[in-house]
Amino acid sequence: MEPLGDSEIRASFVNCSKGEARRMSLPRELDGLPWADLDFLGWRDPGAPDRGYLVTERAGEMVGVTLRVPQGGPRALTKTTMCSLCLTAHGGSGVSLLAARKVGASGRDGNTVGAYMCADLACSLYVRGKKTPLMSMRYKESLSVEERMDRLRGNLDDFLDKVLREG
Repeated sequence: MEPLGDSEIRASFVNCSKGEARRMSLPRELDGLPWADLDFLGWRDPGAPDRGYLVTERAGEMVGVTLRVPQGGPRALTKTTMCSLCLTAHGGSGVSLLAARKVGASGRDGNTVGAYMCADLACSLYVRGKKTPLMSMRYKESLSVEERMDRLRGNLDDFLDKVLREG
């Protein structure tokens, strides 16, 4: 992924207002991020842990979506859960259900699309072996790193297709 600046990131969001995009907390030290190893820029808001953000390139344009952790009951900390994007298994709270408001009238009506994702949104780093889950081991796969990267991008595209589909 090519490095992005504040204004590019804020302008990319498709499922929130321009005011919400202006007020969101961006990751600190954008210059220090491992851009070459990112398929998407994902981060959680340290001031509002129920919020997350994801920005990626689609068809030559940057697309950003806001994510929320739905309200729910307690999670079992001994359970292993798998991210639906990168297929990394995490123990405890390493995977969260994150919901994105759909675009258009459907989103204004409150419709969302959810997926279980790495809670830290570092899928790209897990796929490349640059980061390992804290309480779990990565399953041994016969796929190459490039094939796992392609799978991650495909799963992300499928998720974004649902968010961007009106109706």
